Amino acid sequence: MRVLLSNDDGYQAAGLETLMHALEGMADFVVVAPDRNQSGASHSLTLTTPLRVAQTRDGVYFVTGTPTDCVHLAITGLLDTEPDMVIAGINHGANLGDDVLYSGTVAAAIEGRFLGLPAIAVSLVSHDDQNLATAGEAIRRVFSQLEQNPLPAETILNINVPDIPWAEVKGFQATRLGHRHRAEPVVPAEDPKGNRVYWVGAAGAGQDAGPGTDFHAVENGYVSVTPLQIDLTRHAHLERLSSWLPDQA
Repeated sequence: MRVLLSNDDGYQAAGLETLMHALEGMADFVVVAPDRNQSGASHSLTLTTPLRVAQTRDGVYFVTGTPTDCVHLAITGLLDTEPDMVIAGINHGANLGDDVLYSGTVAAAIEGRFLGLPAIAVSLVSHDDQNLATAGEAIRRVFSQLEQNPLPAETILNINVPDIPWAEVKGFQATRLGHRHRAEPVVPAEDPKGNRVYWVGAAGAGQDAGPGTDFHAVENGYVSVTPLQIDLTRHAHLERLSSWLPDQA
């Protein structure tokens, strides 16, 4: 199996290096990742400026664009051989609940699915990187399971790993996305010239975070695995909306 690896923390991120080591001997892989940190890039695609691509001595491609740019470029022309699937990560920080709407890591996985490939996003719920090896072991086990029991091509898995040693992980749980409380207020500051600037506030804590959610699984020492879908249509409201719309143009 040939796997495309990407992320949103940049091609030099420790999480990406851990992901590469985790898959050594299990698959052939190629890395196409941003040239710098693109956390929070969501599913943005660069359309107004050209993308530049370079390679490290180890053959890692890095791109002057977003995670979505990287995956799109890799699958639609950069690589001589199309990969069989996409794995994005290991992200430095959680991608729980509402985070998936902002995450460049999850967007990289979704772009792979847009282009017809099964995809996985994997994140360590920490910014300290103390237990990246735990996330590496989690993805090894999920990947091994996929090899033995493949999931449908439309599959997108969002994996969140607790920041604890692997020996303390209780197992894997299939979960749904929870929801966060409203984000913290913006943080005002001044630039060196005295101009007013703002930092986006921290994400809110879990609000819908009970049993069955990704928040609850990670909090209780489990690896959370959430199946995602691309269709955002609220199908249950279509009939109601149809009767609400004006009768004539």
